[in-house]
Amino acid sequence: MRELLSFDMRDQSSATVLSAPALSPSRAGLGWGLLGVGAFSFTVPFTRVAVAGGGMSPLFIGSARAVIAALLAAAALAFTGQRLPRGLQWARVAVVAGGVVVGFPVLTSFALTTAPASHGAVVIAVLPAATAVAAVLRGHERPPKSFWVMAAVGAIAAVVFAALQGGGLSGLHWSDLLLFGAVVAAAIGYAEGGLLARELGAWQTVSWALVLAAPLMIALTGFSVAEQPPSGSAVEWAAFAYLAVVSMYLGFFAWYRGLAIGPMAQVSQVQLAQPVMTICWAALLLGEQLTWPTLLGGVAVIACAATAVRTRLGRTG
Repeated sequence: MRELLSFDMRDQSSATVLSAPALSPSRAGLGWGLLGVGAFSFTVPFTRVAVAGGGMSPLFIGSARAVIAALLAAAALAFTGQRLPRGLQWARVAVVAGGVVVGFPVLTSFALTTAPASHGAVVIAVLPAATAVAAVLRGHERPPKSFWVMAAVGAIAAVVFAALQGGGLSGLHWSDLLLFGAVVAAAIGYAEGGLLARELGAWQTVSWALVLAAPLMIALTGFSVAEQPPSGSAVEWAAFAYLAVVSMYLGFFAWYRGLAIGPMAQVSQVQLAQPVMTICWAALLLGEQLTWPTLLGGVAVIACAATAVRTRLGRTG
């Protein structure tokens, strides 16, 4: 952790106000990315654990975890004496906050009150392709047509899977729409955060995003507590603690550093391991059955996403 903090502080010292180039592209980006994905792979099962008992509302889980992470972030920023973001960087921090602090946690918390963790994992499996698309658009890259074709096919495969799991196209549930919305929010937050991490540093980026979103998340937490005072078993509170400390904060230290090292579209492909790990955790921790539709749906979505993000991307000059 000390090494990661020092790396990011050095990166920050040489940052520019405009979008900076990738930090010495190497296999290190994939390694940091995989470490972040490993941390995130527990997010869906632990969210399912936290909401399963009904003692903690989805709004409380989605907002209070951000409040706790914001307290950690504020302490880290103050202790290390980080400089404030400048000018347009604040707007970009707001984009990151809207995607990964507000959008993804809140939407998945509501979705997983009814959707099994394994189902949510497969729907979210389109996230690598979505992140690559966001990185292409934000980074002004020009991929070949095959990239766009496979990214679209992957998204369609995810929609079809969700519909079939719900009993046909007419059975597409609100939970699926919430999950797809979470994917879009996360993809935008990941892409913008990866670029911003080249300027502010990886842990600094997520820390400022958490601090910026803190007033809103505190208000939402207060509202949720007033509506339903939280309660739960020790296991449920332990799952919530993981969501707050690791999924909401520490996991982004590695993930945003991997994206900053880049290139983002290539590093994003390590997310392909996340749904596989998540489905395994759901089976081991929650006792969810690994059905053939889930396995086949996961393979189809992952295969499409893998083909999309592995397509060689060409950058503009």
